Amino acid sequence: MADLERIKAKISEIAGGNRRNVSIDDIRWVVVHLGINGYEVNERKTIHQMLFRVGHVRFGVCVHNPGSKHVKRCYVDVFVRAMIDLDLYED
Repeated sequence: MADLERIKAKISEIAGGNRRNVSIDDIRWVVVHLGINGYEVNERKTIHQMLFRVGHVRFGVCVHNPGSKHVKRCYVDVFVRAMIDLDLYED
């Protein structure tokens, strides 16, 4: 189990690094560990994307990117905005 400071460090790593090198597993790790730490989380897979809910914030990440395990930068931006809304990251 990761404590909240380690989760925030991972969010900072995702947000501050090269946003083109983020995989869906990186985002899922954050969401799963937020759930372990008491946040109400939910995740659902559709044909082309993963839908996440953390507390009152919802966001989607397209995973239909043939030939690459990385998600597109625009979806990483959506994830980072969601973390800002949850006060887990400051831009």
